[in-house]
Amino acid sequence: MDVTAIEGQELTAVEFVSDYLRLRFGDGGPSLTLYAWPHVLLSDFSIAFGEPEYRNALCAQIGEMVAKASLEELEALTVELESGTVIALSLREEDLDGPEAGSYSADGSSSGELEF
Repeated sequence: MDVTAIEGQELTAVEFVSDYLRLRFGDGGPSLTLYAWPHVLLSDFSIAFGEPEYRNALCAQIGEMVAKASLEELEALTVELESGTVIALSLREEDLDGPEAGSYSADGSSSGELEF
């Protein structure tokens, strides 16, 4: 699956839903829905779900441009922002709670989502 369409796009929304996270890019553009919580890798340290300031660290990235995005099946999803911050999700089976780690929609709609 090719998620490089988010490269050059602005992270416009971080949506916390009861048990998943949605990242939206551009104005009505692509979105990533993550069923597992990603790590936020800042320049000095990383923050994981459940740690203090996790939500703040993710929301602070709103407005940042995506420099690079990659999805390596059974390995990792990484979204590197121009600020140097990386949003990373392990796709290794031992790190996931279910069969899918998330989904990608090129147009942000639920009808066009592709699961990974």
